[in-house]
Amino acid sequence: MTIRNLEYLFKPRSIAIVGRGKRAGGFDATVEFNLIEGGFKGPVMPVNPDQQAVSGVLAYKNIDSLPLVPELAILTTPVEEAPELIGQLGARGTKAVLLLSREVLQDHRGAKAALLGPEISRRYTDEGESLKQRILAAAKPYLLRVMGPDHLGYAVPSADLNASLSASRPLLGHIALLCQSAAVMRSLLDWATSHEIGFSHVISVGMRWDVDFGDLLDYLLRDSHTRAILMYMENTRNRRKFVSAARAAARVKPVIVLKPRDFRAGSVEDAVYDAVFQRAGILRVDNIEQLFAAAETLATAKPVFSNRLMILSNSYSLALLTSDALHRYGGQLTRISEETRAQVARACRPDYPIENPVDLGDMAGAEEYGKALDLLLKEPGTDGILVLHAPSSMDRSMESARTLVERAGGRRLIMTCWIGESSVQSAREMFKSAHIPTYQAPGEAVEAFMRLAQHRRNQELLMETPPSIPEEFTPDTETARRVIQIALIAGRRRLNAYETSQILSAYEIPVAPLHFASTPEAASEMALELKVPVALKILSPDIASKSEVGGVAFGLSNPLQVLVAASDMLARVRELAPEAVIDGFAVQAMQSRHGAYELMVGVRTGRRFGPVIIFGHGGTEAEVIDDMAYALPPLNMQLARDLMSRTRLYRQLRDNRGRPVDLDEIALTLIKVSQMVVDLAEVVEMDINPLWINNSGLLALDANVSIETVDPTTVSQRLAILPYPKELEKLFVLPDGRRFLMRPILPEDEPQIIDLVRRMPAEDVRMRFFQPIRELSHDMAARLTQLDYNREMAIAMTSPDGVPGKTTIWGVVRCNADPNMEKAEYSILVDRAMTGIGLGPMLMRYIIEYARKLGIKELYGEVLRENEAMLRLNRALNFKIQATFDDPGVLHVSLPLN
Repeated sequence: MTIRNLEYLFKPRSIAIVGRGKRAGGFDATVEFNLIEGGFKGPVMPVNPDQQAVSGVLAYKNIDSLPLVPELAILTTPVEEAPELIGQLGARGTKAVLLLSREVLQDHRGAKAALLGPEISRRYTDEGESLKQRILAAAKPYLLRVMGPDHLGYAVPSADLNASLSASRPLLGHIALLCQSAAVMRSLLDWATSHEIGFSHVISVGMRWDVDFGDLLDYLLRDSHTRAILMYMENTRNRRKFVSAARAAARVKPVIVLKPRDFRAGSVEDAVYDAVFQRAGILRVDNIEQLFAAAETLATAKPVFSNRLMILSNSYSLALLTSDALHRYGGQLTRISEETRAQVARACRPDYPIENPVDLGDMAGAEEYGKALDLLLKEPGTDGILVLHAPSSMDRSMESARTLVERAGGRRLIMTCWIGESSVQSAREMFKSAHIPTYQAPGEAVEAFMRLAQHRRNQELLMETPPSIPEEFTPDTETARRVIQIALIAGRRRLNAYETSQILSAYEIPVAPLHFASTPEAASEMALELKVPVALKILSPDIASKSEVGGVAFGLSNPLQVLVAASDMLARVRELAPEAVIDGFAVQAMQSRHGAYELMVGVRTGRRFGPVIIFGHGGTEAEVIDDMAYALPPLNMQLARDLMSRTRLYRQLRDNRGRPVDLDEIALTLIKVSQMVVDLAEVVEMDINPLWINNSGLLALDANVSIETVDPTTVSQRLAILPYPKELEKLFVLPDGRRFLMRPILPEDEPQIIDLVRRMPAEDVRMRFFQPIRELSHDMAARLTQLDYNREMAIAMTSPDGVPGKTTIWGVVRCNADPNMEKAEYSILVDRAMTGIGLGPMLMRYIIEYARKLGIKELYGEVLRENEAMLRLNRALNFKIQATFDDPGVLHVSLPLN
């Protein structure tokens, strides 16, 4: 990922527009007019060998004849000419190019060609890919960035830049809009202009041959004019780059996405995108109105912590309709204490039962609204109050609105809905001026509240500290890999039931004991040995669903029944699946667990984001019940519990006191499957179904595993989120025999990081954080331990045999690389009780070597002038030490690498 030279795209000081052709009014003329009319302050230089002037501006015959170097070049020539022109521009010193074209090979002509047959479609696709590579090759020597190809372009109102073909000029604001479709972007701009919504950036991302969603998110994250990022997205390509950039951006400012559901790709693929957005902290909406409403709500509303809403109204019927909408969206009404209900009744409506929704009656005015709010805002159980006002016989809307504004400055969220049109317009304007979210209809308000709750939940997934795993497990990865490799060498793409059982056992997932029988007679003899009723299953790597071909029989009570059932099963399977290879039979003692729930845990491999974990309702009717949730690996306990909570089944598992189960045991099983995905790249699909759980524990009765040969060079990139890099663990032994483990920090380490800071002298803490800190807050500690290993690293020094979260941390060194992966900032924290034995130098040498292997060119840091211990260490490690201009008390230290 990189934001290198993107400032030349969005803040250029000079622009060249390169076109050709004698026809006036082409793309180059449109862009020229939009740039000048938009108020661009720098020179705009048209290059056109066929015209003397473009839109009244003298044109240059070629790039070499330009009087100065254009920082940005806009090419309106056919895309096929771009490689040569980019080479010429790069040689002149141009740093960014926008490709504007009427026709884009890879997507549009390729899509149309697909209708004519696979050979024509493949030819156009290959042409597009070849052209893309030639363009990127031409740009690479000059570090030149390429935007597009695209039909529309982009605008940056804050920089008076309109490098687009759009007839409408976006209003100035603080929202950045990224759009994958030029047609949708025009619609969004038209809608936003009519609603007086402004933008910091409006970017049609086009084909994304170079600059893509990940780059733009990284750039906008750092843009001071942008307060929220909106995206219209149909797909994305670089999975890890996008997820990493999205997680970084969503920590700082709201990121909201409108993504249509592509039913041609199947429901699984869309569910994968949902899982990605949730893991990245992105809020997904369903239409244009919600896209902008969510941005406004998140920018103006106070944060919520759950989905509990208080409704205050002067109309009982209106309040009932609102509460009904709240329940439909999955929200809850706040429970009001008896004391508060009594106080509201006495103050506002004597002798009338008060509950939530709170009905003040149609005669309520400013006094009643004010007294009720004073009491309800003190109620601890609410996340927000929605105040409704319906027209009544006495017009008191403005007085009531003023009363509400006077009370809206506290920490609690207040939302408003004044029903009506012209009569309540002044009240709505008053709310907007006071930055109080206001809505025209109760349903819109409820939707907005639930979006706030969902956004908060997504943010918590970024910041939540997971509890430690309730029990450790050590998978036997060698056995699992050996089973898979034997099957692949044999040319098989699906494991049989016996092999699958070995895989699950290797990852300590309890399985029902399975016995192999090669023939019906052998199955009968096995049943005789077991002396209990048995289940009989066909063993075949070619049959995914045994029940569909009659390959399962249950409750066979004697050997004769097993012999008959096996013979009939063999004949039936050979008739229904004649090509299937039959390995034999699996014989299992019938399992009986009273009150067991049937679960399903599985793995799917998505087209865009690689493997995902599935959890939901199991059994033969799992597809009909359709109660499934998806999550990206790797998982921890918190993420596993969140995955479970997104199913209807979870509420039953959690709340059914008559059939209690250990939810942590289910979560641990999800973690084991997640680890299986991380370890075994060959596993592309898996279903453990049914997976029984009751108060006696968990048991897998059946499973299917599909495998594929993988390219070793792509294994590390198949996951959307980089898992814990265990290969970075390193053991150090001091001369006195003391042993320390250096390892990447984990989310579970948060309590120990807080404890480390708490143990340190106040002066040491000030030296590290440049301000006095008594104790790390949860949010700050979570940011220090919840790492995206793809772009940041923190190495903790601990005991070698400790458990994360419980073992003392003696020191931490971290390295945060810029998106260009050129420079990285380091910081270090060492317990004073351990100074003098070399822990600080060991940590610094480790992070220097780590940065060097990443290809980082410079490691730097900021050190207080009085921090002599750190400066001595910097000098010993050959850091260059310089004064800073803006703060004489801070020194800049840097070490060139590579």
